[in-house]
Amino acid sequence: MIEIENLRKYFSEDKIFATAHAAERFRQRKINIKDIRNAINSGEIIEQYPEDYPYPSCLVLGENLRGEKIHVVLSDEGTSSRIITAYFPDVEKWSADFKNRR
Repeated sequence: MIEIENLRKYFSEDKIFATAHAAERFRQRKINIKDIRNAINSGEIIEQYPEDYPYPSCLVLGENLRGEKIHVVLSDEGTSSRIITAYFPDVEKWSADFKNRR
């Protein structure tokens, strides 16, 4: 199981990475790295994906710097993390608190 404390530690140690494709996608969505950092620091893990390959990943619900809810999917690679994607959750696909899929 991925622990949110580990993800926060990776951020504090500058051990969070994003592929160029992922970075471009969250830029298109008007989400920046400071928003992602805030989401990790203010958020909670709401789903775990232990079978993801090549590393387990999880879905974090947090807030951007404007207080809007965002989802961030990250891997835990043991000594670092990779941002897989970040997006604003769709109210039609998620419960009102954005923690459960409809």
